[in-house]
This record gives sequence, structure tokens and C-alpha cells, in this order.
Amino acid sequence: MEVRRLTGEALDAALEDVARLRIAVFRDWPYIYDGSLEYERRYIQSYRESDAAVVVGAFDGTTLVGAATGTPLEDHAGDFAAPFAGTGLKLEDVFYCAESVLLPEYRGQGLGHAFFDHREAHARELGRGHSVFCSVIRPDDHPLKPADYRPLDGFWRKRGYAPMAGVIARFKWTDLGEDQQTEKALQFWGRPL
Repeated sequence: MEVRRLTGEALDAALEDVARLRIAVFRDWPYIYDGSLEYERRYIQSYRESDAAVVVGAFDGTTLVGAATGTPLEDHAGDFAAPFAGTGLKLEDVFYCAESVLLPEYRGQGLGHAFFDHREAHARELGRGHSVFCSVIRPDDHPLKPADYRPLDGFWRKRGYAPMAGVIARFKWTDLGEDQQTEKALQFWGRPL
């Protein structure tokens, strides 16, 4: 297994696979996202266009089995920056660890830590002092929640992250089995670097 930052031609070559991974992984709880390759291609394009963004790939041989992305918060969707208005943090000091997507058979092997290690190192190289990410808020009694679901809160806390009180983003996507987008709440977690 190899984990590395993707840049230049390697990044261009991997973006389509990153889009497919996002669709596959985000179909599961808690996202239950009914994504399209067309939307994913547009979304992923932002990582190609930003000099300060990072994409980290996990490879089994030549096959991309996981990816993590990150970008300065001010480069991400306004829906994600707006909740920081009352935090006292300057957007220019915050690095947003966007998604970590990893095929189920590769989980539990330290790749999640490697993803955060690479993104946090990149954030420090950019001079950022704070790292954040979002988790989806779903009700405990949601009918699609698997009985054996284990939240990642313990993993995130071990890395020094904690929920940021009142820092909630709102974003729309289509859930599996639905025919239109609905608004979701996402809890920001953060830590100083």
C-alpha cells in the first residue's frame, strides 16, 4: 500500500477515480449520497484549479483505493466559510480537510491517519494554524442508519479534533431514494496545528 500526494499529471490522471470513489463511499451512512459523475467532475475540478489544494491518494499497486482532499477554507464553497463568522478565526488561517474516501476493505490499516498526516503537513507548509473538517449530522433514529454503525468521533478526538460549538454548515445534496436535494447540517470539527 502506498500513500502519496498527487500533483501535476498524477493528479490529473487520478481525478476521475477520485470522483468515482466519492460516489461509491458516500452512498454509505451517514452521507447516503446519490451522486452523479457529472457533479463530481465539476466538484473535483476545484482541486485542479487551486495551487494551494492537496489531493492524497492511497494505492494498492496502481489502483486508487482511497483519497483525501483539502484546501484553504477561503477557496472552498461559501457555504462552508460562512459559519466561521463568529469564531474569531481568520479564514486565511484555516485549512479545510474536505473528504476522506476509502474503500471498506482497506479500512483499519492506518490509511485514515496517513490522510490526515499529509493534509495537516500541507496546511502547515501553507502557514495555516488551524485544521478543520465537517461531519454529517443525522438523527439517531434515521431509518437508513445501520444497526452496527460506529461513528468516527473517537478516531478524530485521538488526532486532537473536537466539535466546534455552533459552527454548523448547511449544504444540499440528494439522498439515496430521493428525487431532489435537501439541506443537510454538517458539524465542523477543528484543532490548532
